[in-house]
Amino acid sequence: MTPQPDPEVGAAVKAADRAHVFHSWSAQELIDPLAVAGAEGSYFWDYDGKRYLDFTSGLVYTNIGYQHPKVVAAIQEQAGRMTTFAPAFAIEARSEAARLIAERTPGDLDKIFFTNGGADAVEHAARMARLHTGRPKVLSAYRSYHGGTQQAVNITGDPRRWASDAGSAGVVHFWAPFLYRSRFYAETEEQECERALEHLETTIAFEGPSTVAAIVLETIPGTAGIMVPPRGYLAGVREICDKYGIVFVLDEVMAGFGRTGEWFAADLFGVVPDLLTFAKGVNSGYVPLGGVAISGAIAETFGKRAYPGGLTYSGHPLACAAAVATINVMAEEGIVENAARLGAEVVEPALRELAERHACVGEVRGVGMFWALELVKNRETREPLVPYNASGEANAPMTAFGSAAKAHGIWPFINMNRTHVVPPCNVTEAELKEGLAALDAALTVADEFAE
Repeated sequence: MTPQPDPEVGAAVKAADRAHVFHSWSAQELIDPLAVAGAEGSYFWDYDGKRYLDFTSGLVYTNIGYQHPKVVAAIQEQAGRMTTFAPAFAIEARSEAARLIAERTPGDLDKIFFTNGGADAVEHAARMARLHTGRPKVLSAYRSYHGGTQQAVNITGDPRRWASDAGSAGVVHFWAPFLYRSRFYAETEEQECERALEHLETTIAFEGPSTVAAIVLETIPGTAGIMVPPRGYLAGVREICDKYGIVFVLDEVMAGFGRTGEWFAADLFGVVPDLLTFAKGVNSGYVPLGGVAISGAIAETFGKRAYPGGLTYSGHPLACAAAVATINVMAEEGIVENAARLGAEVVEPALRELAERHACVGEVRGVGMFWALELVKNRETREPLVPYNASGEANAPMTAFGSAAKAHGIWPFINMNRTHVVPPCNVTEAELKEGLAALDAALTVADEFAE
C-alpha cells in the first residue's frame, strides 16, 4: 500500500490523543506520540506519508507483519459467524487454537488456559504453581520483565516493578547468568553457568525449599536485553526444580512463536517446563490473546478440584480465529525457518560487522529475529552509554540515537542502554539490509558519546 499524505487528519488524530488518551509507562505531558495512518508487512507510516521499517514488531508481537491478508480474512469470517461467546463452552476456533498450540509446545504441555495477554498469563501461571504445590513463594530473576499487572510486575526484575513493589507479593529475586555484566566474576560461559546455578540453589536453601512454589524465567530475556542463557543453564534450573519439587515456569510471551527461529525458545535448549506462558506472536497481536500451556501433572491437580480463576474473554473467538490463521500461515510460509535463516545468515554477520566499526557497541547477542546491541561509553570498561534507568538529560545519548534511527527510516526498540533488532519474522532479506544500513547510520550518532 502506498502511503497517502493527509496532514489535516493526522493533526486531528494527534489532538484527540493528547486530549483523551492516557498512555502507559509515560509522563503524560512529556510524550509526543506519532500519529500512525497505516501499516502493512514490515512497515508503517504517518499522516505526512513518511514510512518506517518497524524494527520493533509493534512491541515484539507482529511476527507475521501487519495486515497479513489470510489472518485479516479469518477474523472477518469469524466475526460473520460468531463474534463472541462465553469461555465455558466448546467453540471451534478456541478448540482448534488450543490444539495447534499444544502440537507445538514442548513435552506434555497439552492443556491450554487462554488469557487476554502475557501479563495475566504470568499471573495465572504463578497462581497455578502455588495451588499445585501449596507453597507461597515465587522466585524470578533480576533483569527480567513479566508484565504490568500486580503479580506480574512484582515478578518482574527491572525498575518498572519499583513503584508497585510493596514487598508483600511473595516474590524473591535472584541473579541469572549474563557474562557481559557478570555478578559472579566469571570469565567464561561455563563459569557463569555453574556459578549462576550455585547462586540459585543457595537462594532456595536460604529461602526454604518447602516455601518455594515456582521459578519463573524468560527463556531468553526480552526487554532486559536479549541475554541468551549459556548452554546448560536452563537444564540446570530444570534439575533444581525437580530436586525440590518446584514448578518451573518459562515465560515465552516475547520469545515464542518463531521469534528465535524455533516455535518456542525452549526448543533451542531441549528443556520442558511445567508451565509455559505465551501471547504476542501467537496471533501476531491482531486481537489480544495469551495463555498458559500446562503439563499433565499440574492439569491433574485441577481434574476434580476447581481452578479458582478465569477471564470473561478467555479464548475469545476472534482472537482464537486469528491464532489459528497465524499459526497456519507460519507453517505454510516457513516463517519460523525464515527467522532462523536470516538471523544466522544476515542479521548476525551484519551486527558483528557494525560492532567492529562503531565504538559505542559493546556487545552483540541474540538468535533468529531476536537481537540486541549493548551500547557503551567505553568498550574496555563496559561503562553503559547511559546510566541504569536514566531519564531526562542523562538519557540524551539514547534519545539522540533514537531520533537518528527514525530520521533514517527505521523505528527502533530502545530500552535503557540497548537497542534491539526485532523485525517481523517474515521480514525479507532486502528489508533487513535496508534496516541494518539505517541502523549503521544511526550508530554514528551514538559514537559521538563514546570514548
